[in-house]
Amino acid sequence: MTYQQLVASLGVVACSLISNPSIADVTVAIAGPMDGQFGAFGAQMQAGAAQAVADINAAGGVRGEKLVLEVADDGCNDEKAVAVANQLIGKGAVFVAGHFCFGASIAASAVYADAGIIQISPATTLPRFTDGGPDTGIFRLAPRDDAQAVVAGQLLASEFASSRIAILHDKTAYGKGLTDAVKAVMNDRGVTESIALGFDAGEDNYRNLVTQLSLENVDVVYLGGYHPEAGLIGLEMARQGLDAQLIGGDALMTEEFWSVAGPAGEGTLLTYPEIPREVEASKDVVADLEEAGLSADRYALTTYAALQAWAQAMEQADNPTFEAVAGSLENGAFETVLGTVRFDENGDANVPAYVWYEWQNGAPQPRSR
Repeated sequence: MTYQQLVASLGVVACSLISNPSIADVTVAIAGPMDGQFGAFGAQMQAGAAQAVADINAAGGVRGEKLVLEVADDGCNDEKAVAVANQLIGKGAVFVAGHFCFGASIAASAVYADAGIIQISPATTLPRFTDGGPDTGIFRLAPRDDAQAVVAGQLLASEFASSRIAILHDKTAYGKGLTDAVKAVMNDRGVTESIALGFDAGEDNYRNLVTQLSLENVDVVYLGGYHPEAGLIGLEMARQGLDAQLIGGDALMTEEFWSVAGPAGEGTLLTYPEIPREVEASKDVVADLEEAGLSADRYALTTYAALQAWAQAMEQADNPTFEAVAGSLENGAFETVLGTVRFDENGDANVPAYVWYEWQNGAPQPRSR
């Protein structure tokens, strides 16, 4: 079945939100960038949502009623997201899987909360989305940005507690923010770095930087920055014979890292959210999506899981009101393609979580220990 056929069979409304929806018992929606620069992510969301609605309806719907899906394009724009949220109120939506970009998610969340619409973002990682938003009805199925620092800081403080640790950052908001948070976690656990340095991104080589690390006899280099600089630093460490463990963040999860570092990148560790299609519970849905020629990548599966969690919360709630379903989501456990999902008091989910990957033979692999 093609995507167009699947969408047609569900009565999915076009992204413009101009067409009248097909008559259905319960209206749910997805909202995100369905066109333009980030349209590929919106396509993933559409694929996952359409498959989830088809599967839920085939199993009898929710509380005995079928679902109809609305698809809304917010263009990753804050003002447009607010307009989309108000349009979805007019469409009678009771649940929204969205938005994708953090600005759009935050802007729309207040509208949904006021209207009594449950929102689960499959993509927004900014802590402020759940920390500073409405108290009820707002959830996410994406790892918080600050969770990465906790995972990295804990590893440094446990596995490398007796090592000489260097903390490096590229002076960008991403790189310095990450290393500051990692350092704080590590220090709170009683481990202090031997050296902490900032370096300039975009250099051709980092000979002097690595020489300084060698003089400090460092055993571990934690680097907050992007793949070009990490690759060059790893390459220079190999050239100078500095046998230190290189560790980085999610920005090293790219083939371009290996294209720069080559074999010098072997064994580099990085934190990255667990890849949904590698979760055993996702296998059947991945197969269904791929058989239909649809995306089975991250946001397809997190969107699918958002609909699963909401549908199960609807079934578990005493009644289908906003307050009851929000309470069910806050206190329940839900079996999804991401595994068992639980939301904490902020609305943050336990999955997907940051896990460790290791570069091996030119590809990042889940770390075995």
